[in-house]
Amino acid sequence: MILITGGAGFIGTNLVLELNNRGEEKILIVDNIENTKKENNLKRLKYSEYVNKNDFWEWLKINRRIKIERIIHLGACSDTTVTDTNYLHENNVVYSQKLWKLAVERNIQFIYASSAATYGNGSLGFSDDHDMIPKLKPLNPYGQSKQDFDLWCLMQTETPPLWIGLKYFNVFGPYEAHKGRMASMVWHGYNQIKETGKIQLFKSHREDYIDGEQVRDFIYVKDAVEMTLAQFNHSMDSGIYN
Repeated sequence: MILITGGAGFIGTNLVLELNNRGEEKILIVDNIENTKKENNLKRLKYSEYVNKNDFWEWLKINRRIKIERIIHLGACSDTTVTDTNYLHENNVVYSQKLWKLAVERNIQFIYASSAATYGNGSLGFSDDHDMIPKLKPLNPYGQSKQDFDLWCLMQTETPPLWIGLKYFNVFGPYEAHKGRMASMVWHGYNQIKETGKIQLFKSHREDYIDGEQVRDFIYVKDAVEMTLAQFNHSMDSGIYN
């Protein structure tokens, strides 16, 4: 059984679809589809069971004999405009720590989503050298919550047999419509072009870039999925990767 948190979300949906393409359907999806459009994503997927994230720990007690081979932890509050640090800490740090401890206890491989938001303004570069991670200064509470968990992982002496953190950069692609304003700039730009025939550019806040000529790194979701599943076919060392 593969446990995937956030399995009805944007990256999660694409990841489960790819696993389905590979013949894998023994999947436990943990997410929260209440009051969201993610239910439409869930209908596309083949999986063994869906559990609401708030019910998961009780479900785990009842179903202790189910063998979980891998945890792919994509679930989080990914809204970069959220300012409630307690909420972000509980969702993005504490919940992640509990899953890590589950992986340690049951000897389960653990793969989780970190974020490019941890790099802050990018002035220190984008290396995945662990020695650089404590120096990073995220620009918003969301990025800080991801940074906090990265740092916590690096400090642990008890670890899963394999653990990998992946710093996703501005992912775009199918099944992100439910994200609304937090959907990728590619998604918003595509819809602007469909509706108006043109795209609205952003004003620049740096003198060395004129309006509309700012640049960002984007990654297509299916490429992100391939890298997330790389460990299935290749041996990788535990650690945090760009």
